[in-house]
Amino acid sequence: MNDTVITVVGRIVNAPKRRHTEAGVSVTNFRVASTARRRDRETQQWVDGDTLYLNVSCWRHLADNVARSVVKGDPVIVHGRVFTRHYELDGQKRQSYDMEAHVVGADLTWGQVEFSRMRKDVVTHDVIDGGVDVATGAAIRDVIGEGIDEVVDEAPEEDTPAEYDDERDLTPALR
Repeated sequence: MNDTVITVVGRIVNAPKRRHTEAGVSVTNFRVASTARRRDRETQQWVDGDTLYLNVSCWRHLADNVARSVVKGDPVIVHGRVFTRHYELDGQKRQSYDMEAHVVGADLTWGQVEFSRMRKDVVTHDVIDGGVDVATGAAIRDVIGEGIDEVVDEAPEEDTPAEYDDERDLTPALR
């Protein structure tokens, strides 16, 4: 199948709404507006062009994270499959432009974010004597398997920004 995949830079124009399908799958919907801008050479002013409005649907983990992370007015970059939906309203044929988002991110031209990665199956650093994870109450041996002889209770290393990209050690980030 030949899908049309595009990237749109714009702003969220309504409050994202999260719901669950009958099968329990998370879906978050919002609209994004992207307005073309150009510099008018005669007036030396910025001029707005036409605005593209897209209905965006996010599914599963992306839906959950988008619902927790963005609000109306946020500048975003949305990448995904775009399509036209035809429908009839009050006897009139209409169409809308929709996108099934693959990726949604903040447009950092307009602000800063603090990223918090969703982790699965990670043993916490909060360990008490006896090898029990404080957060879950599970024995560390049960979480990471047999063969663990001793649990060391150390504070996690603090992340320090790398001075250059080639100095960055990605091993801690991939745990």
